[in-house]
Order: sequence, then structure tokens, then C-alpha cells
Amino acid sequence: MESPFKGDILKGKVALLTGGGSGIGFEISLQLGKHGAAIAIMGRRKTVLRSAVAALHSLGIPAIGLEGDVRKREDAVRVVESTINHFGKLDILVNAAAGNFLVPAEDLSPNGFRTVIEIDSVGTFIMCHEALKYLKKGERGQASSSSGGIIINISATLHYTATWYQIHVSAAKAAVDSITRSLALEWGTDYAIRVNGIAPGPIEDTAGVSKLAPEEIRSKATDYMAAHKFGEKWDIAMAALYLASDAGKYVNGNTLIVDGGNWLSNPRDLPKEAVNQLSRAVERKPRDSPVGIPKSRL
Repeated sequence: MESPFKGDILKGKVALLTGGGSGIGFEISLQLGKHGAAIAIMGRRKTVLRSAVAALHSLGIPAIGLEGDVRKREDAVRVVESTINHFGKLDILVNAAAGNFLVPAEDLSPNGFRTVIEIDSVGTFIMCHEALKYLKKGERGQASSSSGGIIINISATLHYTATWYQIHVSAAKAAVDSITRSLALEWGTDYAIRVNGIAPGPIEDTAGVSKLAPEEIRSKATDYMAAHKFGEKWDIAMAALYLASDAGKYVNGNTLIVDGGNWLSNPRDLPKEAVNQLSRAVERKPRDSPVGIPKSRL
């Protein structure tokens, strides 16, 4: 699909994306890059990083891959500083790294719960905290505009009601939304930094959908969705472009729901037997390349 935005709306900007090497994260990396930004991708898998960076380079997008774990402060410090050393500044931080799996609460170990909280919630805070000094207006490596930098946190709609077998993810994303609001209040006031979130609905051709809604029961799931269809990664990337550009300059502290209105009809009412099938799903797609990006989109 053709972007509704001008191709140079992020010209001269530098964006750092966690989880930006695959799935929704890669599509955001791709579209930010296509619209003028230089891209730094942080991830734990070298093969994914190499593949993602190569794909961006093939389009003439300046990009680097930086190995690191968002749960580790020392990794966050190294990645942020490497981005500054390579590109000279930082304008945009996108926190897209996440963990997810289906499991009944009674079978979920405290360690499993803790792991998702640490990736999604703690990792988001760590990255924001370490990027702050470069996103502040007037600091070395500052955002290039007259205002401060931009933070976009990828959330979800799971916690707006309740969701079968995802207590850990629901709790983590509720925390992410709270982090978004609190940082928007504090850093928006003190440093003119805009902090917003995006809450995707079910998005086609992502690891999340292949794990949580495999093909064999996809038709059952859509019967309980208001829009009766899955979204596209492009939809989320366009929302990110809006929030990262001057088009969203008066938006701060919001989490933008991008799910076609499905959350309004509570698709979490999917019958328990169908959810039981979902919980036994195993990821079938290769994970050594940007997930689900056809050549026609590159």
C-alpha cells in the first residue's frame, strides 16, 4: 500500500527500535527508514539483525544492528551510546521488544510471569531511562527539532477487559501504558519529549498471530471479531509515522488503539475450547529473517 505521508517527513531523524528486526517492529523500522530516518535496530538474535539491516540497506536506508537484551541496563547503555556514536544523535525511540505465549494462570510459573514483565515493562523503562539524556532538548546528541525527542511504546489491547491465558502479557502491557502516561507527564513537561503508545489488534503474518491464532482455527477467531479480519503490519507502521512526525506534535500521553474496533466487541469471548487449541499452538514460521516481509514491500 502507498503511504499517505510525504517521503521526507522524517528526513534527518535517527530512530532506535528494540525488537525492530522482525514482525511489527521491522515494518516500523522499514517505514521510518522509507520516510527519511536513519535506523538502529536492537535485538538478541544476530541472524535477525543481519537480515533486517541488509533488507534496509538494499533500499538505501542507513541502518545498523546492535545486539542487546532490553532487560540488561548495561546492554541498553551500550546500544544507545553506539547509536549516538554512529549517527551523532537520537530523535526517536520505539520500544517494540516483547514476549508472549499462551498458558493458563494456574500453569504459569512465577519465572515465566517475571520474564514477560521484565521484557515488556522493565525493558521499556530501561530503554526510556537510558535514552533520556539524548532525547532532551539542548543535550549532546539532542533531537534535531526545536522540541525534545519522541518515544513510542508498543502495547496491546489484552488488558482492556481480560484475555484467556495471557495474564502475564496483560499485566505487562498495562504497565507499559502506565509508563507511557507517566513519562509523558514528567518528560513532556520538563523536556518537551512526546511519549505515546500504540496498541495493535491481531496483525496478520506476525509471530504473535502464528503463536496465538494458527491457521487451523483462524476462522473461528474471526467469527468473534468485530471487523472479521486481521490488521496488517503496515497499519501499525503508519500509526508510528503519525506519532513520530510533526503530524502528531500535539499528541502526548496517549496509547493509540489500532485494531479496527475489535476491542469494542470483546473478542476475548472466544469459546474456551478454541482457546485451548490456541494454547497448544507452536510457532511454525522461520525466525531468522524479518518475519513476513514479502519482497514486494521492500
